[in-house]
Formats: sequence, structure tokens, C-alpha cells
Amino acid sequence: METSKIVIGYFIYLPIALTLTYFVARTLFKNSTVFMLAIFKGQEDIAKATNTLFKVGFYLLNIGFALLILKIDAYNFNETYQSLIELLSRKIGGFSIYLGIMLFFNLMLFFRGKRKSKASQISTKN
Repeated sequence: METSKIVIGYFIYLPIALTLTYFVARTLFKNSTVFMLAIFKGQEDIAKATNTLFKVGFYLLNIGFALLILKIDAYNFNETYQSLIELLSRKIGGFSIYLGIMLFFNLMLFFRGKRKSKASQISTKN
């Protein structure tokens, strides 16, 4: 069994998965500060701390999932470069879809928090 193509697959998959995770996290949490400030009524220190905690959780969850699906099953692997490319496209594509779902889930949490914060502000004024 030629494991060199499997190792090549790992060396291609891991940097792409980690880079995608970094890019999505950086984009999401750079722009989520506005939501956090609204949720925490302008308290910048709490907003930044919470945003950082969300970011760490995002990294742990997504890098953990990327590593979980890392395994290339040698029994189903054809040992050709075409098979390697097709397998990598499925893994990276699936991981990209997962990251997109996680992005929208986080956005949903941010919008929900902002809406609840706004509703509590209105009820406090009345």
C-alpha cells in the first residue's frame, strides 16, 4: 500500500482547513464587535471579552471538527492522484459547508442577542 499519497493529502488538507477556519473566524469576529457592543449596551470591556471567548470557542470547535474528519480511509482510496483530488474536494467542500453553517449560526446568535438587548432597553424605558 502506498501511503505517500495519503500523507500528501494530509499536507494539502490541513493547511487549507486551518486557513479557512482562520479566515472565517477573523472576518466574523472582527465584524461582531458592533453586535457585542449593542448587546452589552456599550460596555466595551465586556463586549471585547465575550467576543474573544466566542472566538476561542469557534476555533476549538472548528479545528476540532477539521481534525476529526482528517482520516483518509486507505481501503476506499484508489491510490491515484485523481482519487486524491476527488477525496480532498469532498473533505474541503464538506468542511467549507460546515464552516458556513457555523458562520450563520453565530450570526443568528449575535442578531438574537442584539434583539433581546434592544427589547430589554425598551421595557426598561417604559
